[in-house]
Amino acid sequence: MIDGLIDSIVKKGNPTVVGLDPTLEMIPAFIKNEKFGVYGKTPTAVSEMFYEFNRGIIDAVCDLVPAVKPQIAMYEKYGVEGLAAYIRTVAYAKEKGLMVIGDIKRGDIASTAEAYAAHIGGTTIEGEFFDLWQEDAITVNPYLGTDGISPFLKPCVERDKGLFVLVKTSNKSSGELQDRLIEAEPLYCHTADLVGKWGKEAMGSKGYSKVGAVVGATYREEGVALRKRLPHTFFLVPGYGAQGGAGEDLKGYFDKDGIGIIVNSSRGITGAYQKAPSFTANPEGTAFADEARTAVIVMREDLKKAL
Repeated sequence: MIDGLIDSIVKKGNPTVVGLDPTLEMIPAFIKNEKFGVYGKTPTAVSEMFYEFNRGIIDAVCDLVPAVKPQIAMYEKYGVEGLAAYIRTVAYAKEKGLMVIGDIKRGDIASTAEAYAAHIGGTTIEGEFFDLWQEDAITVNPYLGTDGISPFLKPCVERDKGLFVLVKTSNKSSGELQDRLIEAEPLYCHTADLVGKWGKEAMGSKGYSKVGAVVGATYREEGVALRKRLPHTFFLVPGYGAQGGAGEDLKGYFDKDGIGIIVNSSRGITGAYQKAPSFTANPEGTAFADEARTAVIVMREDLKKAL
């Protein structure tokens, strides 16, 4: 997984991952009106509009980016129908040659963690195997320690899947817990050390582990220090764009070869059409995919400033 991700980033010259986190407010009016007209104001209508919207975004950017990252909560909100849109979105992204990072942030212990690990480990029913989710990697919460992470490590080794463990997140209140001092160091540093330890069990061939870390773009000093602390850990970097992070903020996150991170942007790309000058003249949003493509290109050039 990690070797393939690195290859795709290098080939496309772009460490951008597009977050597919749709909301009703984000869906263009022409799609929304069509689906409500056919299915009524129902979860089925939302499922259909989310999938059509995502498919348009994927078609527009698949030649520019290595991966997409759907946030499962946006789909779970609408129950089984919403999850159907999630699964269809993942399958379509895979058809288009993209890697998929399932942003699921699961974390538990024992049999519950084993069940969550089916996202990347698959499900076996009386000897029949099913990869129902088809994700290449997922995000996980390490708060429960090694007991909560171990079930996810097995598919990393056996099925070439990946993890991104929350270490230093981009949200404003992350420091309430993550910056608490333990033995004179912030908690996130101790978490980082565990990630490095877990990662040794699942190394790729290009110097990086299949066990990565989530490190926010909004805390530059901490991110640079974590890069030095975790030389073999690939970073998934949220906080770019809508949360205030920019290319300049990521100097030091990359390794000496300009590799080592993949940077997420969600609303800044998928909602770009709503901020475009053309939106006033075209409030139906029919140019949403074109504007997403333009936003990806702008982001790609901005990220080069960090190299």
